[in-house]
Amino acid sequence: MVAAEMISNAIPAVHTSDTIQKVVERMIEFRVRHLPIVNDEQFLGLIAESDMAGEPDNQVSIGALALSLVNPYVVEDQHVYDVIRLFYEQQLTVVPVLDMKKNYSGMISINTMAEYFARLSSVAEPGGIIVLEINNKNNSLAHMSQIVESDNAQILSSYTRTFPDSTKMEVTLKVNKQDISAIIATFLRYEYDVKATFNHSDNNDNSMDRFDSFMNYLNL
Repeated sequence: MVAAEMISNAIPAVHTSDTIQKVVERMIEFRVRHLPIVNDEQFLGLIAESDMAGEPDNQVSIGALALSLVNPYVVEDQHVYDVIRLFYEQQLTVVPVLDMKKNYSGMISINTMAEYFARLSSVAEPGGIIVLEINNKNNSLAHMSQIVESDNAQILSSYTRTFPDSTKMEVTLKVNKQDISAIIATFLRYEYDVKATFNHSDNNDNSMDRFDSFMNYLNL
């Protein structure tokens, strides 16, 4: 997926002539702490909530402020991983998207990104979760898939986690089967280290509750 596919038209950009009050109200309405400043099609930079904190007159236009105007953006054909990097590295709540001529096309909000991760990780799909610890030189997803498929199941999503100064890595698999006991037994038979398992049918499984809480947090 590329940046252009994730643009949300729900949040309008602001202009240098807009007042502090208008910009703050827009941030509150859309639950973000940054907004792109655009004049015509020219992207000038992001205004942050903190840029307006010291001005007592909320009728002052934002063009009259001494703005930090951080200037992060992606272009339309950049991969979603580049968008994620900007969100993470600069702690943003929106990422502007420009076209090939560097004109403003739109923005991607943190809420859109959260929804993308929800779809990517198949959190809404019923099934089991298996967390493996393996040697990072033996990371064969093909072999893991064969083990899962041997029990007539499929991997819905997967991700890895590495650790500094360690030869071990963690692999999390989401499979489309709630009864994962046979799959776990096969992993153990092949001498995989099964660190944890979760199952949506378990009474004490609150993974969906945790995800809902996370989504609510992003919407604060």
